[in-house]
Amino acid sequence: MSKLNLLDALANIEPTDAEAANACIARFDNIAKPLGSLGAFELLISQIAAITGSPDIDIGKKAVVVFCADNGVVRRGVALHGHEVTTAIADILSKGKSAVSAMAAACGADVFPIDIGMVDSVEGLRDHKLMNGTDDISEGPAMSRGTAKKAIEIGIDTVKELKEKGYRLIATGEAGIGNTTTSGAVCSVLLGRPVSEVTGRGAGLDDAGLRRKVAAIEQAVEQNMPEASDPVDVLCKLGGLDIAALCGVFLGCAIHRVPVLIDGFISGVAALLAVRLCPVAREFMLPSHESDEPGARLLNEELRASPVIKAGMRLGEGTGAVMLFPLLETTLAVYRNSATYADISVSQDGGSA
Repeated sequence: MSKLNLLDALANIEPTDAEAANACIARFDNIAKPLGSLGAFELLISQIAAITGSPDIDIGKKAVVVFCADNGVVRRGVALHGHEVTTAIADILSKGKSAVSAMAAACGADVFPIDIGMVDSVEGLRDHKLMNGTDDISEGPAMSRGTAKKAIEIGIDTVKELKEKGYRLIATGEAGIGNTTTSGAVCSVLLGRPVSEVTGRGAGLDDAGLRRKVAAIEQAVEQNMPEASDPVDVLCKLGGLDIAALCGVFLGCAIHRVPVLIDGFISGVAALLAVRLCPVAREFMLPSHESDEPGARLLNEELRASPVIKAGMRLGEGTGAVMLFPLLETTLAVYRNSATYADISVSQDGGSA
């Protein structure tokens, strides 16, 4: 792993290339179809052009990075299960049998599951374990500030490695019981919204479970007194190691100019942390789907993101982001292979060329 300092990483981030985006849109406009008729998909492809600096787009090798971590707050009854389910999910991830593994295989993507902080250890995962699960945020900070920074740097280094291996598009994913609780806590503070407004049922809590979850988050915020203007302070006091590493992935993709897909609520919280650390990082993020968690809509508004998939998904693992892969590929097929107005001897205004 590189010794890249977090502040050095932020200093390396430069804006995307508007000229490349404009050239991409001009090429779409020259295709024999109504102008702008692929809607948001044309904008997504032009954003990829801006990120890579070229209208000649090839997303080629695609990766899904799934960070696995446990959260001490689960002892407060905020989730239906304990850390053993994180272990079970990580095990099927390592065997290529999870939901995201099946989806990724169907669209030619590779999945990289990483242990960033599970209670247990699972053979076959990349081992970047920093803690055996975080501490209980309702009683004190989840982790030290130094640990949070290390997790962010692991995310940055992961992107560097994947780009060197030829990956051109990265989807963000996570697995860990209790991480909608930590995400709700971070989201509430960063957006200045009541906990009850951003907190959902996660994997299916009943009314009593939701009340416990809201109460635990409210206690965590009161106990830790995070400074909303300091994203790392909010992260280390209320977040999870998966969120921290994903924040690093978003920053790493900005540093190394790799398009990165935001998945759902947890991934969106990590994306917002990255943007609060470095606003220009927003330009490298592509939204995929709108999670069913109540805080997701508020996050998307803050990130100025308009997900094209609105299906009420809440599976996690990066599955919503992977759903976008084939949609981007089919849009690129039109972009690269369709006839132009010149080919059919018709001008853009409908007359003869």
